[in-house]
Amino acid sequence: PELAWLGEESNEFGTDEFLKWCEVVGTEPYFALNFGTGTLDEALGWLEYCNSDKNTYYANLRRKNGRDKPYNVKYWALGNEMWGPWQVGQMTKEAYADKAYQWAKAMKLLDPSVILILCGETGYSTWDSYVLKECVKWDTHTLGGSTTASLIDMHSIHIYTASNDHLKNATAPRSAERAIEITGGLIDLVRIENKVPYTVPAPTICFDEWNVWDPVRAPGDIGAEEKYTLSDALAVGVWLNVFIRQAKYIGMANIAQSVNVISPLMTTKEGILKQTTWWPLLLFSKYMRGWTVAVNVRCGEYEGETEPSWIRGTIETPWLDVSATINEEGIVSMAVVNVSDSKDFSTKLEGVSNYITKHCHKQDQPDKD
Repeated sequence: PELAWLGEESNEFGTDEFLKWCEVVGTEPYFALNFGTGTLDEALGWLEYCNSDKNTYYANLRRKNGRDKPYNVKYWALGNEMWGPWQVGQMTKEAYADKAYQWAKAMKLLDPSVILILCGETGYSTWDSYVLKECVKWDTHTLGGSTTASLIDMHSIHIYTASNDHLKNATAPRSAERAIEITGGLIDLVRIENKVPYTVPAPTICFDEWNVWDPVRAPGDIGAEEKYTLSDALAVGVWLNVFIRQAKYIGMANIAQSVNVISPLMTTKEGILKQTTWWPLLLFSKYMRGWTVAVNVRCGEYEGETEPSWIRGTIETPWLDVSATINEEGIVSMAVVNVSDSKDFSTKLEGVSNYITKHCHKQDQPDKD
């Protein structure tokens, strides 16, 4: 049985099948260790199976299963949402921090090249501040006393936004921007308090679950199949702008999910259905490449109620949400989201010369391919 989603898991599509699929599609695998019902011995066995080239039990088992060379899985999460009451093995922040630190030491001893992701919450909770304080530290016994190696490489946070009110919906991702800034500040603070040498790289943020999702509108227990609107597409555009603006803090960001479950793509018997949220993802993936460029935006602001309510007073909500990048060829790309559902704006663009190409998304109906 699969207890988290109350289903069945045959594991017929297991570790080898998944990693081979990742190689075929050209993506980087990311595994989450079982902090609920699993053991450290099982975690080390899994890491050995995936990454070891030694003459050991699990490395030889991988060879027996038809894979000689290691998979070299880089990203490993130290549990997932262990603060949640839906988790089998829900933990207190104190219990989690102690366990995560010990598991991290063992994982790095077996394979120092792995990137370990600490299980955070929203980035602005007492869970986040506590586990960062207890796990982002350095001592002479960890990693051989190295002043250039880190034990914890990333801190994960999860946020979903949604509202049936358009302006609340479109401005809601600004809460994620404030969460990123707060998390970045917490990381700086604990490194100062724990006297971590500046030569040890600071953990980045792993925003490994984000999306527009209303659990009432699309309950998880019946598939969480959202039917997205133009308002949701604009919200996704703001989400992506947030990640570009805050790129200095972000090590990874993953939309949850990509197909069928709260996703931009839905499968049907006739083919693939592209929802409204597909289009901002497509435009950003094609054009917003390279390095973040700082943008100074002067415009009016939406001043109404927000979701969550604490956005008001902690971060601004301008009518025009903007980010910019510059690629290796020196081409500057700018993404502008007009969050208003009733106002058009004329803008003046300064600091950009030569040719300007415009790509607009105004579609309000899903596209069927």
